[in-house]
Amino acid sequence: MRSLPHGCIRSFLCPARVTPRLLFVYCSLFLTVTILLGVRMHFKSYLTAALYGLPALANAAPSPSSSASSSHSSSDDHFKTYTIKADNITATLIPYGARLTSLLVPDRHGKVQDVVVGYDDPKYYLHDSETNRTFFGAVVGRYANRIKNGTFSIDGHEYHIPENEHGGLDTLHGGFVGYDMRNWTVTSHTDSAITFTLFDKGFENFPGDVISHAIYSVSTKKSAENPKGLPQLTTQLVSMALTEKTPIMLANHVYWNLNAFKNPTILNDTSLQMPLSERFVAGDGILIPTGEISDVDTAFDGALDFTEPKLIGKDIDKTTGLCGTGCTGYDTCWIVDRPAAYAAENSVVPVVRVASDKTGISLEIATNQAAMQVYTCNGQNGSIPTKDSQAKRNKAEDGDAGAPYIEKYGCIVFETEDWIDGINNPQWGRRQYQIAGPDDGPIVNFATYQFDTL
Repeated sequence: MRSLPHGCIRSFLCPARVTPRLLFVYCSLFLTVTILLGVRMHFKSYLTAALYGLPALANAAPSPSSSASSSHSSSDDHFKTYTIKADNITATLIPYGARLTSLLVPDRHGKVQDVVVGYDDPKYYLHDSETNRTFFGAVVGRYANRIKNGTFSIDGHEYHIPENEHGGLDTLHGGFVGYDMRNWTVTSHTDSAITFTLFDKGFENFPGDVISHAIYSVSTKKSAENPKGLPQLTTQLVSMALTEKTPIMLANHVYWNLNAFKNPTILNDTSLQMPLSERFVAGDGILIPTGEISDVDTAFDGALDFTEPKLIGKDIDKTTGLCGTGCTGYDTCWIVDRPAAYAAENSVVPVVRVASDKTGISLEIATNQAAMQVYTCNGQNGSIPTKDSQAKRNKAEDGDAGAPYIEKYGCIVFETEDWIDGINNPQWGRRQYQIAGPDDGPIVNFATYQFDTL
């Protein structure tokens, strides 16, 4: 068989100009190879993720012929609101950070409340990124939580990424420009579901390329997991390493307030239970894991023991130093220890139950993840206003607009994820769940958020 001239091959692999037609060829080749790998490796979800990722790959490399005049409308698209809904549940999201900006569910009186903290105006999230960087409602990554010294090793090679916290002592939520500040692409949208896709071409000096999908859906369909047909939000964060081995640990960073800011804090009306969490990851004064795994019933005089329901504020005064030097509150990674009855260690199990006595709204979170980071908004200081839309609801229902600002302990975050900084603590045996390469299947963070009333 006659071989192709070297010049032809070089022109194809390293073209002087990437045209839309050539980009289509590249994407088609990628899809073909991925399909063959999917068939060979029997990874149905791997193949599905690749198929949904094709539009994002195309958008990641626009044709040079694209006009500059489209940049303004493209920027506006990043803050375009998308709504998904089912009976008694409505979610609003934006592509900037693949972010959940609102979630409406009924309280005990059937009145709709927004239980997600954030802003009514989507463009305020950009201002937030440039000032407070709260991560309100965003997907964080490529690696959630903290990486000590911004360094890690894979197969004997040490990698260094930008440290963006504590004067260069660690990397938080992916670096200076994490997934929360990226413009994701909407690759699918129906009445009840939406998929955002991000092509990470070595962002923040992480090794290799990664494609990720953030899938949100809502439903009230009865099932074995939801026998009463309760309002339910489901999130799926699906990531694949395309070129090199790399750490991957995405997480949803939603701030919740089940009392809908009818009270200034959540301390005395909101109860919390984490029935499978008898251990937690101990941290130092800047919340970097020390490597020690501690018991909730003995540390801090039992303040971390939520195996039975108790008010969030009941023992919070005992936690000084838990959330960092001089800090009182929770910002802690609880380990999820599944009962032996579950065959797989990544079985989807209920890990959090939280409820507000003020509104009667309750939330149960189930996940396939091995840990849960809980943050009680210790860093909020009353400088960020609450949503005007929720204040109007409160005024109409109660004659009182409620808390005008987000105060310290005015909300709570639940991050389903793996053991934090597990890539730098090999003794835990978690690296195999946090490092993936092109020969591996996808890393999937799956969670359901099921709402009911007391």
